[in-house]
Amino acid sequence: MDTYTNIGELKQNEREDEDYTILYRELPSKITIMAPHGGGIEPGTIDIADTLAGCDYTFYAFKGLKKTGNKILHLNSNHFDEPIAVKAAQNADIVVSIHGAKDKSEMAYIGGSNQELIQIIVHALRLGGFDATISEIPELRGIMPENICNRCKTGKGVQIELSRGLREILFDNLGHRSLRSKTIVFYQFVNILKEALLLFLRKI
Repeated sequence: MDTYTNIGELKQNEREDEDYTILYRELPSKITIMAPHGGGIEPGTIDIADTLAGCDYTFYAFKGLKKTGNKILHLNSNHFDEPIAVKAAQNADIVVSIHGAKDKSEMAYIGGSNQELIQIIVHALRLGGFDATISEIPELRGIMPENICNRCKTGKGVQIELSRGLREILFDNLGHRSLRSKTIVFYQFVNILKEALLLFLRKI
């Protein structure tokens, strides 16, 4: 269970720019890439979202800054009501949110309400040699309308949950912020996601 049920509760108890910070880069794009549980909350997710967004898509991240205990900053995606995130979602046709799952497998669980983009991403990752599946795990499905990934103009976004095991091959020293570095596999993985998004945009 999360400690806080919404951003208002969190802000009453946590200090911005000491316990957490918000990263936002707005671009005139149809897609917003988010990492709502970044920094020490779900390590590596900001790096993936930031690189995926690049100079092409709007980027948003909520980043845990605590030396320890960042899990207290986790807000369920169905309750993630941070105003800048909501604005970034509502301005986009599609939101793709990047998350970290706990399990030690090397798996990408793809959820959300945009079935076409989900299929494209799963197919692309599998062709690239990664294990990817449409998520059937209840808490990783990302299908609720209030989920931040689905609060876009179309109401159909994508939630990408990356297992701990997968993130550990995308980064060296995943759990050590000062030592963490991207591996070659990181760039292979993100480039596959970039190509999947381009393929989707060509179809719509």
